[in-house]
Amino acid sequence: MTAQPDHPADRPGGAPPMGTLAQLRAALSEWGFPGDRQRFEQELDATDLDDLTTVRELAQAYRHRVLLRCDGQGMAALARSSEDVHAELRRKMAEANPR
Repeated sequence: MTAQPDHPADRPGGAPPMGTLAQLRAALSEWGFPGDRQRFEQELDATDLDDLTTVRELAQAYRHRVLLRCDGQGMAALARSSEDVHAELRRKMAEANPR
């Protein structure tokens, strides 16, 4: 029997729990991109907590950043150079519009 990962984000496709603001803060501290936790706190401090739509959108945006960080394919996509992306787009456009 093999040892199971201690943290959900250590499992392939897994992510840390982020159902509460406390859990989101913990996930940002451990799994977020550098500076994410501080920017989240600054944006949350500047948000009217009675504006639940804005609070929800802010939480969703930062949850997405953690999920991206825990996703190997997402991180690989972020690591691609602009020239690599441009070359792929040119190739796909040429395939879609043969002359």
